[in-house]
Amino acid sequence: MAESLNPKIGIIGGSGLYHMPGFTNQREVKVDTPFGDPSDPYVVGELEGKPVAFLARHGRGHRISPSELNFRANIYGFKKLGIETIISLSAVGSLKEEHKPLDFVIPDQFVDRTRGRISTFFGEGLVAHVSFADPVCHHLAATLNQACQHAGVAAKLGGTYICMEGPAFSTKAESNLYRSWGMDVIGMTNLQEAKLAREAELCYSTIAMVTDYDCWHPDHDAVTVADIIRNLTHNAENAAKVVKAAVGLLSGGPRICGCGRALEYAILTDKSTVPPATCQKLELLVGKYFQA
Repeated sequence: MAESLNPKIGIIGGSGLYHMPGFTNQREVKVDTPFGDPSDPYVVGELEGKPVAFLARHGRGHRISPSELNFRANIYGFKKLGIETIISLSAVGSLKEEHKPLDFVIPDQFVDRTRGRISTFFGEGLVAHVSFADPVCHHLAATLNQACQHAGVAAKLGGTYICMEGPAFSTKAESNLYRSWGMDVIGMTNLQEAKLAREAELCYSTIAMVTDYDCWHPDHDAVTVADIIRNLTHNAENAAKVVKAAVGLLSGGPRICGCGRALEYAILTDKSTVPPATCQKLELLVGKYFQA
């Protein structure tokens, strides 16, 4: 029964994907966090016979702007549920001709162009610096690429996702600047998720689903809102197939990557100096390192 499920796999649905087809035995779970409310209740159920938790990033009905997202609450909520692996899905614009609309890109790098977003759980008397040179779990990314092949969806493993503030899209000057930097796709959400997932010692990888070319492309102005909505819908259908395949491929056994030990050498603050309130707030994340 859903009440007894202990999910290890989390799924974040992006624009156009507000529920996960194929879920069975499902129920909603509201999770309280020290950082406020997540975007929506988590939906816990079974997919491919495995317990999974799903969260609509922007809330069902797409109520929350990228700049308003409570990234800390979303990731902390997954951690509190016992999740170890997060598959993130997001709509993106393409910055290269080779990434066509309806293609999927599984990036292995990020560039941050956001302003003022909170990208860490730490502070308030507790300092930690996680390694972020390789910002996604390569084992998970490879699994997602394999799942795309199984689902018959065109995908590229590797590339750079540039995360902009939004909610407005880029100017042509910005779009061409990002192209000159060699960026592959552009979106508004995944950088913060990746950083926080690393701090929470969760495996994280994203599937960037191309809806259209960014405004650098000479055909950009010919693309209508109806075209983009149609691509969002098609991408959501493909994403459901890929996620189903990925969940089936994930072993469910002990993780062989280093994501689960990301904080092992990252915490710099002497435990004796950390305010008790901060220790309590971050117990879920640092408790195992602060044990006597």
